[in-house]
Amino acid sequence: MASFDFDQAEGLRRMLAGPKPRIVTFLSATAQDDKGAMLVNLGASLAQSGNDVLIVDACEHDYGVAQRLGVDRGPGLLQVARQECALNQVIHPAPQGFSVVKMNSVVPAKAGTQAWVPASAGTTVSHDETRRLAKAFDVLVKQSAGSIVIVDGEFSDDGSFPVPIMESSEIVVQVSTGATSITNAYALVKRLSQHLGRRPFGILVTGATEAEAKVVYDNMSSAATRYLAVTLSSMGSVPADEYLQRAARLGRAVVDAFPLAGASVAFRRLAGRFATGMSRAA
Repeated sequence: MASFDFDQAEGLRRMLAGPKPRIVTFLSATAQDDKGAMLVNLGASLAQSGNDVLIVDACEHDYGVAQRLGVDRGPGLLQVARQECALNQVIHPAPQGFSVVKMNSVVPAKAGTQAWVPASAGTTVSHDETRRLAKAFDVLVKQSAGSIVIVDGEFSDDGSFPVPIMESSEIVVQVSTGATSITNAYALVKRLSQHLGRRPFGILVTGATEAEAKVVYDNMSSAATRYLAVTLSSMGSVPADEYLQRAARLGRAVVDAFPLAGASVAFRRLAGRFATGMSRAA
């Protein structure tokens, strides 16, 4: 009877808790601008298919999604953590159908020391503020229940993320077909596994045909399994497509501006993979 009562209570708590957001952190071994372009189009594709999408720009430098969409000059989560503004003031709706939040670049500090942000931010962040930033991010995530939270992130050389919740999120590494990109992606997976422990990581190949992407993924997966004891999972691929640049010049997502383009088909397929993951997680 005690076990039955416990199961009932646990089930009730889960029902009251409601749906949880899916958090996916994207890292990149491609050119700086590639990840921002990819995330804008992925966010738009997910929004078009009926998902609530929030993209958090956690890049340490000014080339993330917020900068790309021109919403990087206002306050971010750091200002919320400092109680300088309310949370709803840092959430910006994008014309592509999703919302964007700028975190403000932070390098976590050890106790008794200070962290720093780029000179462009013009401020210094203490260890206590880093802790409060993590709490602000947690509140943001809880308010996004049922949404897909995409983090435009970076993994520092000292093995840290701006906020701890990124460590437990799903992590996807973007890679291209170039030798340098593949080498950098493998090195990134190695660093991640050393700092976060053995766990799976997703691989998204951009600027590649399906056949080219399969070769890249198979080679990386084989090496990661053999030398790192790490399992990789394929998130799919996006081909090189001139319509991506055309849509960007128009300030639109390719799935909206050129829905029949090869890249649009690929992004809809990629969005479908995420939607499937959402239903399984629920």
